[in-house]
Amino acid sequence: MEAVSRFTIDGSDALEQRLQMVCEAAAAGVRARFGPGRLEGLLLGGGYGRGEGGVLSGSEGDEPYNDLEFYVLLRGDPRVNEKIHRKSLHGLAEKLEKAAGIEVEFKILSRRKLESSPCSMFYHDLVMGHKRLVGEEHLLSGCEHHRRSEDIPLFEATRLLMNRCTGLLFSWAKLASPQFTAESADFVARNQAKAQLAFGDVALTAHRLYHSSCRVRHERLKRLSIDCDAPLSELVERHGAGVQFKLHPQRSRATRAQLLAQQTDISDFAARMWLWLEGRRLGRRFASAREYALSSVNKCEETHPLRNLAINAAVFRGRAFSGPGLFRYPRERLLEALTLLLWDPQLAGDPAGLRQVQRRVGARSAAYPELVAAYTNIWRRFN
Repeated sequence: MEAVSRFTIDGSDALEQRLQMVCEAAAAGVRARFGPGRLEGLLLGGGYGRGEGGVLSGSEGDEPYNDLEFYVLLRGDPRVNEKIHRKSLHGLAEKLEKAAGIEVEFKILSRRKLESSPCSMFYHDLVMGHKRLVGEEHLLSGCEHHRRSEDIPLFEATRLLMNRCTGLLFSWAKLASPQFTAESADFVARNQAKAQLAFGDVALTAHRLYHSSCRVRHERLKRLSIDCDAPLSELVERHGAGVQFKLHPQRSRATRAQLLAQQTDISDFAARMWLWLEGRRLGRRFASAREYALSSVNKCEETHPLRNLAINAAVFRGRAFSGPGLFRYPRERLLEALTLLLWDPQLAGDPAGLRQVQRRVGARSAAYPELVAAYTNIWRRFN
């Protein structure tokens, strides 16, 4: 394995050594499972791969906070390799988690997949910021197009904001639960911080100024000539809070009432960013979340209708042919349902909105928890 740079900006030497040992064990475990004829390389991605991993400081020293995301590049079809090797790599991840003290995940890719795929936020982050643990020096040659962040399509910003707003949706469920634990508070605070970071990130993506480093993004945001509904100073402040949490996370000690006030503020701001972003992306103005959700405009127009038909038939089977959107990509279901679940406070008394959510997530119940659960099942597959 090649010598690697730091995993964090200012974590202790002990933390750096600990993460280095986990990477060495990961490389050894992957090599033991795949011969050189199959294995192309192993990359550490995510925050620690970019040298911006979170440092959780405590009385016993620095601890890791983010997941460790390893990417195994294998020859052949990644989907086939995933089915064959998922169990083995999951077992390796479980062993490494004991030493790392955080979640470890292995994802399977191939060099050919990286070379042939169009530019996306995920591939940009991986190619621009990673640590190569196994593989030749020019492992990613042919993947240079992923470095051009200006080529990241705007629907990638929508996807990011959708996922972060989904975190806010789950946080509302935590805040409404009779059992609100320290783990619940930590979950809510973490997802609030991720949303704050995403607000600035989607604005930068819309202006073709995204960068894999959160620190670089923050500096770019300060200089951005913004054209969205949110004041730049507020956007910079919120993004700064997200960057601070990403680099130096803390276990939340806030009360439910304190987190509830923050949740309301952040959710309201998220609605403003959502309507601005989607209005810009789809070329029309939406006055409210309800208007957006009930609009017939194609919200995933970058996809192919016949491919969408095949996906809907395979995933939703008979239900796909009885509801709307047969030729629309399933993520549209999430975009429309999420806006109503998150930002329509009168959903229970809004027959049209309620029917829209039920149709989009395939639920018969009008109960909010059941609607969120049905949404979650689709989100896990098409996020």
